[in-house]
Amino acid sequence: MKENQKISVIIPMYNAEKTVVQALDSIRLQQDGDYSFEVIVVNDGSTDASKDVVEKYRDKNPQMNITLLNQPNSGVSKARNTAMQIATGEYIALLDADDVWLPNKTLRQLPFLFCQENNVDFISCRRKNHRILFPYKVKENQLAEITFRKVMFRNEAQPSTVIFKKKVLLNTGFFDFRQRYAEDINFWLRISLKNKMYILDEELVLAGGGKRTFGVSGLSANLPEMEKGFQKNLKEMLHVKRITRVEYFFYFVFYRIKFLIRLMRNKYLTLNGR
Repeated sequence: MKENQKISVIIPMYNAEKTVVQALDSIRLQQDGDYSFEVIVVNDGSTDASKDVVEKYRDKNPQMNITLLNQPNSGVSKARNTAMQIATGEYIALLDADDVWLPNKTLRQLPFLFCQENNVDFISCRRKNHRILFPYKVKENQLAEITFRKVMFRNEAQPSTVIFKKKVLLNTGFFDFRQRYAEDINFWLRISLKNKMYILDEELVLAGGGKRTFGVSGLSANLPEMEKGFQKNLKEMLHVKRITRVEYFFYFVFYRIKFLIRLMRNKYLTLNGR
């Protein structure tokens, strides 16, 4: 490993007074390695005590190098962009305010980014109790490659699992600040055009307290708006000529079918108390 590399941890926060301390603790409790952290929390117009909670935590833990920024409510994409624009680390890690890293997350992921022979620019991992599904395939090195076509079919890189080299911001840009739903998929699609992306086949993140990944809490609870986000991504990929009109039609139908299945599945799980 390279010595003392800095990781900028980006935390967008909206009304997360009950969960943000756990998120911050999970950074503080990361196993020691040849890296240090700067933590940038962006308070996206919270109306609860989130701001006060983070200020108290920062004062109690001065060694953590926490920066708290405040902005009017503008959405998760704008919040992440605000933080990334001032990040000074060689690596960018994303962490949502209701998620938790397991203690060995950075220690397990960073060697793949540090080693030039690996040619890895972006690395995700599995969430707790989640499998890597088709079309992703895990190789002998425990990595499954992420490509443009695979992301179009299925997203397996939940934001809090992701660490990437800062050069990605230079060759790709930032999140689409206007997009509040499926914004991560939009960003991954654009990153995939110029960077090598992989998923590490290890459970290293507890997302949303272990709840299912759609229809329950946070932005993913709004399934109709999530579907609009998917369709927005599809139109954008057609506009920039990453897909043909024929492909656009098939993806459009595919996404609509997935949306209807999610609605039915969400209703079934809700009725069964899950």
